[in-house]
Amino acid sequence: MNKEEMVKEIRCLLKERNALLLAHNYQRDEIQEIADITGDSLGLSIEAANTDKDVVVFCGVHFMAESASILSPDKTVILPRMDAGCPMADMVDAEALAEKKKEIPGVPIVTYVNSTADVKAISDICCTSANAVKVVRSVDGDTVLMTPDKNLAQYVAKQVPEKNVTWWEGFCPTHHLLMPEEVIKAKEDNPGALFMAHPECAPEILEHADHICSTSGMYEFAKKTDAKKIIIGTEMGILYRLRKENPDKEFILPSDCLICPNMKLTTLEDLLESLQTMENVVKVPEEIRLPAKAALDRMLAVPRD
Repeated sequence: MNKEEMVKEIRCLLKERNALLLAHNYQRDEIQEIADITGDSLGLSIEAANTDKDVVVFCGVHFMAESASILSPDKTVILPRMDAGCPMADMVDAEALAEKKKEIPGVPIVTYVNSTADVKAISDICCTSANAVKVVRSVDGDTVLMTPDKNLAQYVAKQVPEKNVTWWEGFCPTHHLLMPEEVIKAKEDNPGALFMAHPECAPEILEHADHICSTSGMYEFAKKTDAKKIIIGTEMGILYRLRKENPDKEFILPSDCLICPNMKLTTLEDLLESLQTMENVVKVPEEIRLPAKAALDRMLAVPRD
């Protein structure tokens, strides 16, 4: 079966299963190309909760499918590749976090949505890269613990100096591999180019950034800026939509390291097989889902601009 035939069969099966196809911004181009909706992890889970479809096929990594299950318990959530995980999410587990909570009683736990359901379940509130600053400002107390991403936490700490922001020693390996000298060279090779970076990048990378934002923020910034050349400090999958929405602009990757192996696992073949078999279902047990949803709900209740 060639690509065209696979895409046709996938679309037929999506209709037959009454299914919604979601693709994260870092997925392969051919996956984003046929998705009903592309976006960041939480935004896609919210879309899943708002749809009248019976089935949600989530092309992403495991914690994302869990988030969709948390918000849509009555829907069947399918992850085409069950081995698509997130190394950063795996850097904190519920048992270790529970022990840490005993050491710091009363300190609010702010957990990045890039985490497992059982970690969310014992956290006080969740955050995204887009709203982390507001969430930390919203919690009571002078001290907070952010998990699992130390880079996001250090970025937040600079934005919220009135609080003592402490962090878990986790990080995204893909963003963490980007080196300052690579960014500096990209800027030297492209005079006038702006560098926009994800807050999962290390602090020494963010020092060179002209704009720091989430993936959704990058799409907005790229549209609004007058710059014709933009250096990208996040996973390469974002280039598909950036180039599609801004054909008159050039987007530059400063390093070959900006590729997440887990995000690139899902192929059209995997997607087709998952729809054919209706296997690889991700279901979060109620005893974990309910407290995890409470942490997400508290985040969603934080006022936006």
